[in-house]
Amino acid sequence: MERCETELTTGLDALGLSLQPAAIAALLAFIALIEKWNKAYNLTAIRNKEDMVGLHLLDSLAILPHLHGSRIIDIGTGAGLPGIPLAICCPEREFTLLDSNAKKTRFVQQAILELKLKNVTVCHQRVEDYRLSQGFDSILTRAFASLPDIIALTAHLCAKNGVLLAMKGQQAEAEMAQAADKATAQITLIPITVPGIAAERCLVRVATLD
Repeated sequence: MERCETELTTGLDALGLSLQPAAIAALLAFIALIEKWNKAYNLTAIRNKEDMVGLHLLDSLAILPHLHGSRIIDIGTGAGLPGIPLAICCPEREFTLLDSNAKKTRFVQQAILELKLKNVTVCHQRVEDYRLSQGFDSILTRAFASLPDIIALTAHLCAKNGVLLAMKGQQAEAEMAQAADKATAQITLIPITVPGIAAERCLVRVATLD
């Protein structure tokens, strides 16, 4: 794990993030858990820990400065991404990790227990069926669906003045144009640079207009 730790600390410096040693240790422990469970649970196509540092940890943490409010939901969390890395780094915020895949939510629950995370709740449910009396300040999605579909499926979960943060790649502009035709919202494209990752990344921020 020494190489992973070096890549992680170098990447955190590039992102301008300063973490306590305990948080860094928890992040490394998380990717070790993914690697351990991956064969049985098919959590991710990434098979080695060194690649997971950039493609999972740093990719998730690159959006940290754009989080809004204290109540966060990660839709289609899969192996717990970006929710768990963000929860490790933001213990003052409350995270709900939602996914319809039972195997993956079982893994996420186990990871939460082993990492002793007190600020994370896991929910095995489809997003359109999930209801709470209180909305979320930030709704996160990563490789979940097209932007118009994401907006339609998550609108009922957004608190007043809440935002949707959709992690996207190269097709964001086309999806934004489609979404703008259907939504009464302010849609902003935020370029994201992930240390060590050459592929294009961006964050689409959707804020409902009053």
